[in-house]
Amino acid sequence: MTSTRSRYLHGTDPREQRRLARLNTLINRASLRELAIGGGERILEVGSGLGQFARDMARAAGPGGRVLGIERSRAQIAGAVRAARAAGETGLVEWRRGDALDLPLRRGEWGSFDLAHARFLLEHVPDPLRVVRGMVRAVRPGGRIVLEDDDHDVIRLWPEPAGFTPLWNAYMRSFDRLGNDPAVGRRLVALLHEAGARPQRNTWIFFGSCSGSPDFMAYVENAAGLLRGARRAIVEGGLLPARTFDAAVLALEAWKRRPDAALWFAIAWAECVRPARHRRS
Repeated sequence: MTSTRSRYLHGTDPREQRRLARLNTLINRASLRELAIGGGERILEVGSGLGQFARDMARAAGPGGRVLGIERSRAQIAGAVRAARAAGETGLVEWRRGDALDLPLRRGEWGSFDLAHARFLLEHVPDPLRVVRGMVRAVRPGGRIVLEDDDHDVIRLWPEPAGFTPLWNAYMRSFDRLGNDPAVGRRLVALLHEAGARPQRNTWIFFGSCSGSPDFMAYVENAAGLLRGARRAIVEGGLLPARTFDAAVLALEAWKRRPDAALWFAIAWAECVRPARHRRS
């Protein structure tokens, strides 16, 4: 029987926290540009993690706005509070512990937000539709719901490092073993529609780089860190032998020094609005 509880594949140890912080540095500007926050919005961030993007949105919303960050992990919330304090932004975002599958909103908060946003969340939950339904309920009529997530099948590395394809296939299978969907990005518009929202726009946020670019090594190191975080699930799950896994990760780390190396990936983006008459699906 498939568990209905969210299970994050990579854990929350300090190394994973550092990887997530660097990942935010790489992609937050592009996500913020696509969101086009005008100022004064009430924003719900579902799966707020270390809170870097929640704070970015709060700055964009300005003093008339409000950002509520929902996060299940106590360690992530503690990290978000520390980071906000270090940046002199204590109080910029309200952090609240809770599961995305059962949003911990108070009675007067349902139907009050101008924007509900989630990024890299639905790939880690067994019932993404339940999350999206909650997000649709959380916004006011005419409010926006924005989803950003992965379709891991779209990644391309060239020239491909030795062992990368079986390694990446094993990584995607590790999602299946947890009851999660590594290709949920392609389903975002359908999920929004099924949740009773009205889809308006979809696009890609390019997530890649090539040799010669100053951020290239950071992109490759993020991919290597992502895979290392899933090593236990892959090896103990019998998806790839330990020796094969380790050799492929070492090949990937060596590959980043090639003068002709290129990494192609993209984050799936879908945006919708809650109609005036929201059907409860």
